[in-house]
Amino acid sequence: MRLYEKAQGAINNAVSKASELGIKITVTIVDDHGTTVATRRMEGAISASPRFAHAKAYTSAVIGLPTAGMAQYSTPGKPLYGIESSLGGDLMTIAGGQPIKDGDIVIGAVGVGGSYDVTQDDACAQAAVMAFG
Repeated sequence: MRLYEKAQGAINNAVSKASELGIKITVTIVDDHGTTVATRRMEGAISASPRFAHAKAYTSAVIGLPTAGMAQYSTPGKPLYGIESSLGGDLMTIAGGQPIKDGDIVIGAVGVGGSYDVTQDDACAQAAVMAFG
């Protein structure tokens, strides 16, 4: 699977979903090392959304999990407690990051930021992942 070749289609899927939901987002796609492959900030998206989107994508790529389910494990006494401050603060356990897989192998991730309802960010990230099959 070619991550780079499908990135723009994935971004278009996320933006379409955001428009359907009536929100403005930034969507970022990274490779399996967390390096940005493509990104788009919709006009009117909050100014912090690019950083949120990248952090969610980076986390999902290097950990290999959707960020939506990680928050419950990052509270005091849980196995991921303090993870957000790991790796220089580049990790985020807020919904909106989805891994992109080729079979069982993580080849990258999508991160979406911008909605005040992070379930909407996650819906946009899931729409982006659909472009990868």
